[in-house]
Amino acid sequence: MFKKVLPLSLILFLRFLGLFLVLPVLSIYALTLEGATPFLVGVIVGGYALTQAIFQVPFGTFSDKFGRKPTILVGLVLFAIGSLVAAYADNIYMLMVGRFLQGAGAIGSVVSAMIADLVEEKQRGHAMAIMGGFIAMAFAIAMGLGPVMASHFGVSALFEITAFLALLAMVLLFTKVPTPPKIKHIYHKKATTKDILKDPNLLGMIIINAMQKGLMTIAFVIIPIFLTDEKYGFGWDKSELWKVYAPAMVAGLIAMGPAAVFGEKRNIPKQIFLVSIALFTLSFVLMGTTTSSSIFIAAVIFFFIAFNMMEPLVQSMISKFAKVHQKGAALGIANSAAYFATFLGGTFAGLYLDISSREMLGLTIGAIGALWFVWTLLKMKNPKRYSHYVIDHDKVDEAKLAELEHENIAEWFINETENVVVIKYVKDSFTQEELEAKIIKS
Repeated sequence: MFKKVLPLSLILFLRFLGLFLVLPVLSIYALTLEGATPFLVGVIVGGYALTQAIFQVPFGTFSDKFGRKPTILVGLVLFAIGSLVAAYADNIYMLMVGRFLQGAGAIGSVVSAMIADLVEEKQRGHAMAIMGGFIAMAFAIAMGLGPVMASHFGVSALFEITAFLALLAMVLLFTKVPTPPKIKHIYHKKATTKDILKDPNLLGMIIINAMQKGLMTIAFVIIPIFLTDEKYGFGWDKSELWKVYAPAMVAGLIAMGPAAVFGEKRNIPKQIFLVSIALFTLSFVLMGTTTSSSIFIAAVIFFFIAFNMMEPLVQSMISKFAKVHQKGAALGIANSAAYFATFLGGTFAGLYLDISSREMLGLTIGAIGALWFVWTLLKMKNPKRYSHYVIDHDKVDEAKLAELEHENIAEWFINETENVVVIKYVKDSFTQEELEAKIIKS
């Protein structure tokens, strides 16, 4: 399974590494361009996410019709073009166009769908966790490298490197990624988008995913501006930003492993999310109110720990909570919501800096974080542990299968391509013989 997931995870890793490299320094770089305002800088930091949200569904539809690989290729080409436009932008509006083009290559959900095509359903949660882990690693590595590389080579060079990373991803796509099989399923129940949003666990994960990404862009608008603009009391030089990002990156990487292990193996993602939300809330309150550089650095470390604790678990939990035929729609809704939140986060931060104070921004986000914590505490549940029973379709009595209903059976479906029936049930609630008795031909 890992060999199937690795090339696709590396493609996302390269794409997100390129996106994240510029984040630590983008806001202060954008402020130096002709026509810049704090509001427009906020739009630029989160701008790629707006077009990414808009093009999620079209790219998914295109991939269903014309194939996953051609769709991913188109997305990577758009990403590379956008990176080059941003690299050579000499005013705020050209940089905005480049960021919008970067986001227009919305391949995230297509890659998730391709992983679902290549990996058995019972391994899909693990596969999504691996993908999330690679994204988290890209984030952590970029936070350490971005400020250092920007100080030596300039922000324009980071965009050029991003275009090169997109080219590497294209090479991986056609040399290492297998062509997925076309799999047709028949499900015993259908669900609509409304059903997804009515499920409190799925809705909770969609909110967690959106909040996490929205807070990320807020952080990368305000951290470099607060530290380098003398009016906020710190007055750092741009070349010193690595001093805050490097320790935060290390702390985030250290926290990611245990969080993923406890969340997946111990099946306590809710508790991991609650700790992360508490750290998010504390970090923004401290960033908004402290006058101490040491406390500000600690706040940024809290933010990175919170982000990296969440990232490997989010996609996996959505996959676990959703039924098989909901997975594509659930991931699409979650990713679209996250991208809109990313755009809104940057825009909100830029607008807030225009009209209010640093302290009020920190306290406002702190209040939102407290409400988010309470909502997650009351509404979210840890997923049940499930097992999967696979049986040859020819052995199954269709009439018995159609009537198969039990509180410990989450769902069943027929994979016509492989000619098997898959039953998803609560772990240890049935023996193989008991399941066979319910569906096998007499």
